[in-house]
Amino acid sequence: MASILIIEDDQEVREYLENVLTRAGYEVAAAANGEEGLIRFKESVFDLVITDIIMPEKDGIETILDLRRENGALKLIAISGGGRSEPENYLHSARLLGADITMKKPFTNQEMLDAVSSLLG
Repeated sequence: MASILIIEDDQEVREYLENVLTRAGYEVAAAANGEEGLIRFKESVFDLVITDIIMPEKDGIETILDLRRENGALKLIAISGGGRSEPENYLHSARLLGADITMKKPFTNQEMLDAVSSLLG
């Protein structure tokens, strides 16, 4: 069973993703920001990380860079609903810096499950 780490500061989105992925049969852990996410990542082995971009403590771009330094082969999905700019701008940067898939919020359960499945096989 694949193990997924969700890094998302919005509690509702984090819990939503946890529920969708757990029901689909994945082992799921979660963190509320990039700093906490990196700690969790170093404590366990994860097959995939889903990270938000706009977060307190450490944003998703910094988190992606740190995760890539830890494990260059890690599968990464970056998600964003935007901030001061359109989500596409943040997601484009995330893709350039190492995200395998980027997704604009809101997305459907099926869109997320398809993205996860495409990376994990």
